[in-house]
Amino acid sequence: MSYTVKSAADARPGYGRLLRTPSAWTFLLPGFAARQPFAMLTIGIVLLVEHTSGSYGTAGAVAAVTGVSMALFAPQSGKLADRYGQRAVLVPGVLAHTVSVLALLTLALAGAPLWALFLAAVPTGASVPQIGPMVRARWTTALGETSPLMPTAAAFESVTDEFTFVIGPVLTTALCAGVHPAAGLIAEAALTLAGGLLFAARRGTQPQPSRGRTAGAARGRAAATTGGRTRTSALPVPGVRVLAVAFLGIGSVFGGMQVSLTAFAEEIGEPGVNGVLYGIFAAGNMLAGIVCGAVAWKTGPRGRLLAGYTGLTLFASALWAVHSVPLLAGLGLLIGLCIAPALISGYTLVERLVPAEGRTEAFTWLTGAVALGQAAAVTVAGQLADTHGASAGFVVPLAGTALALITLFVLRSRLTVKTTGLVAARGMSHREPVAVD
Repeated sequence: MSYTVKSAADARPGYGRLLRTPSAWTFLLPGFAARQPFAMLTIGIVLLVEHTSGSYGTAGAVAAVTGVSMALFAPQSGKLADRYGQRAVLVPGVLAHTVSVLALLTLALAGAPLWALFLAAVPTGASVPQIGPMVRARWTTALGETSPLMPTAAAFESVTDEFTFVIGPVLTTALCAGVHPAAGLIAEAALTLAGGLLFAARRGTQPQPSRGRTAGAARGRAAATTGGRTRTSALPVPGVRVLAVAFLGIGSVFGGMQVSLTAFAEEIGEPGVNGVLYGIFAAGNMLAGIVCGAVAWKTGPRGRLLAGYTGLTLFASALWAVHSVPLLAGLGLLIGLCIAPALISGYTLVERLVPAEGRTEAFTWLTGAVALGQAAAVTVAGQLADTHGASAGFVVPLAGTALALITLFVLRSRLTVKTTGLVAARGMSHREPVAVD
């Protein structure tokens, strides 16, 4: 994979110029606080329920219900945000999430039966605010779709996501271990409420709701991107479906690592090392995201996506055989370095494949797929850790990334941008569609 380090003369500007975008900080700061649920919720549930039930399998099952619920409802939340505006979705969403989290932790501490925990886990996951996709959509509004800063914004968002995965699990683990097993979820709910309401209050930077746009203009933009067919959903785009399946693999890494690292730390009698190990894994992800935004790539996003998943599969294949903290930390760092290129490339492809009217929804299909993969991973890894130990749980990231890599390789032709409609508008409809790469 070839690239060149950016200089001042490069066509794509860097982070400094991006962060000087007018009004950017007004949605970035509250957005950072409000996107913590994705990093804190799963590990907070696992730590609390394992404490109250004594079983990683039970804890993983409750976390899985939350993840599945989020995966099912996230795209609908994105679609509503595209249509009615982000504030109209966020305000009731963050309120519902706060109440649901408090109900879940109350039931867990009271020793409620598993079915009651499942019942509370459904609205907890369904109401997780989709801040990451909403911030990405706001960058498009602030910069313009054709801005050379858009790839840098995609990289910056990946770095921000991974920074939350550095802070979130470490903070949650520290609160649960040092204060109270429920303290991690209480902090998650408080950050969601405060950050979500502040983010929703910044109306000036949110994209214009599609309901308020001129219907003809919206149809024209959608038709130009989809070859003359107006779509009401992002899911019919073949590339979105392929990416959603692939992002299940990234979710399997997050979920499998969270549960297996927790079980590994318990096995060696050092529960506090869990947050450190997961933080190193997430730090590698963040570092790779910074690099991705600081170089001018000569290869296209599809090639980088395949390379990222190849690295993920290769390094995940060794997890189950590692039994020392330093080696596991080093391997986690390498796995983290491969995740950011895959995430950034996937979001970059979505920006090219989906018209602006459905982009928030498309982003939520990807984040929902990560949540679904994470849910499946925490369930399977929890059962394996209970019956066969932490090493068995590490097989889950390998299986998830390998299946995702096979899917991407077989269906890579779907990840191309068709220019038929755009070419026809110039009177050259005889030209063939061209690939991203």
